[in-house]
Amino acid sequence: MTAKQTKKQCCVIIGASHAGVNCAFALRREGWEGRILLIDSDPHLPYHRPPLSKTFLTEEGGIEKIALRPVEVYQKQNIERICASVSAIDREGKQVNCTDGQCFSYDQLVIATGARALIPPIPGLDKVDPVFTLRQASDIHQIRESLDSSDSKRVLIIGGGYIGLELAASLSKLGAKVQVLEREERILARVTAPAMSHFFQQLHEDKGVHIYTGKDVIAVRTKEGHVQVECADGTTKEADLIVLGVGICVNTELAGKAGLTIENGIKVDAATCTSDPYIYAIGDCSYHYNSTYETYVRLESVQNAVDQAKVAAANICGRRTEYQALPWFWSDQYDVKLQTVGLFKGYDEALLRKEKDKENCFSIWYFRAGRLLAVDAVNNAKAYVVGMKLLKEKQLVDTTKITDNNIALKPALLIPSP
Repeated sequence: MTAKQTKKQCCVIIGASHAGVNCAFALRREGWEGRILLIDSDPHLPYHRPPLSKTFLTEEGGIEKIALRPVEVYQKQNIERICASVSAIDREGKQVNCTDGQCFSYDQLVIATGARALIPPIPGLDKVDPVFTLRQASDIHQIRESLDSSDSKRVLIIGGGYIGLELAASLSKLGAKVQVLEREERILARVTAPAMSHFFQQLHEDKGVHIYTGKDVIAVRTKEGHVQVECADGTTKEADLIVLGVGICVNTELAGKAGLTIENGIKVDAATCTSDPYIYAIGDCSYHYNSTYETYVRLESVQNAVDQAKVAAANICGRRTEYQALPWFWSDQYDVKLQTVGLFKGYDEALLRKEKDKENCFSIWYFRAGRLLAVDAVNNAKAYVVGMKLLKEKQLVDTTKITDNNIALKPALLIPSP
């Protein structure tokens, strides 16, 4: 099938975040002439998610400020936005069924259902208020309203990953007294090296945020109008509100009920196609093969969502394309920008490079058996760009040169001498 043969066909996209929206517009660019239905249960105009824990929380402004596209652009591209919750995918009948009774037939289907906030099974958590998660714009509105109505503005964040720390930075800017409880022995333990964990813990503590590691929360209760949490080590903490930042649950239920292959997400091939040739899966919910690292991965990033959206659109329109993008991520906390390229999992060596005469400007380079896996760069766009180039070109790197800040960060100067 070519793009020009799609005039009488319909592509249904379930999910209107970065993956779904970008796929809809990419379909038009690829020449899809048929209907495009973008279905999502969130009534808001589709919006950027990363600012939720950052500028959207700390600055005034409506959802339009972080919209992915203006409403008129959807109309111009004839992309139909439908506010509904999909309850089932009928693969045999090639239609999706919604909880409100609506049914939509499809010729091609894209699942971009993403993920939802994980609610840990902590005793008492469902009986206290207020407890918030951070996944949608409505969550931010509720957090701000609760904070504004609080006298002491004490916030307790459970989870010391990037979302929890970004939220801690934003809330502290709003004058909140923030505590972070992390179950692991260090923050960011699952995503970075100890040196980076230490840096961010010190950064937050210097800003007045109290971080407690090795704190496994085992109970939550209300006491004298406040929320109290109990940890496994016997300590307790009190706050006016709790925010959960302990991870996500991938939204695979629709795909699973439809009989698609599920394995740490919706399993797809290099073309982002599922086990059904008429159904694609993209974004946070997809489990795909990464040719750089020669393994299957599931990535929670805007970059992955956008790149997979383009690949799915191309293949739907008959242009065979494989997903081969190099993963990259970022995090903004206070005046610090962390940029990461690559995947550090399985590293056996982490090398720290500090730039001369620059405060809070450094990078960590991860290797396995001498092969560069990833780079974390703090306030150091140069290291991020150089790391990306070396990873894309699969260049060997001289590890002794990485830590020598007398050697400029240039790819040609970092490879082994002949």
